[in-house]
Amino acid sequence: MNDQQIVELYWQRSPDAVAASIAKYGSYCHAIAYRILCNREDAEECVNDTWVGAWNAMPVHRPNRLAAFLGKITRRAACDRLSANLAQKRGGGEVPLLLDELTACIPASPSAAQEVEDAELEAAVDRFLHTLSRRDCSVFLRRYYFAEPLADIARRYGLPLGTVKASLFRSREKLRKYLEKEELL
Repeated sequence: MNDQQIVELYWQRSPDAVAASIAKYGSYCHAIAYRILCNREDAEECVNDTWVGAWNAMPVHRPNRLAAFLGKITRRAACDRLSANLAQKRGGGEVPLLLDELTACIPASPSAAQEVEDAELEAAVDRFLHTLSRRDCSVFLRRYYFAEPLADIARRYGLPLGTVKASLFRSREKLRKYLEKEELL
């Protein structure tokens, strides 16, 4: 079943939409959640939350790229779960390390009142990603969006680990300079 057919099932409020999503994207969503949480049970709960989130969002939104749409819902659920886990001193996973790596280039948002500034920052980061080479952009997204471990990224692209680290370092520096130029840092 293709993505448009699955989306149409959601719009028709058919329970088959969830079954089709699980069949096609269950492993993909689980991988995203597990990389963030490093806990199978928590990852499974986040994936289940993804199907509920997609069910609730679909009548309003009609995603062009279902994989990205579901991945975003999963990632948000996993990050929320990680925040709850860290608040309970049960943390782990790659995300705290990732956030440490990015703190020099992305300012922290002290409150929800800064949603407009956050949207500007998100748009600026998106524009920045288009300035990177295809490989550097993919490496950056694999690390900082999908929370993929460095060794997995190196293996995926057939690169030495040091090359991946250097690429990410250079990309973070470019991002910092780009955000300074945009007056967002």
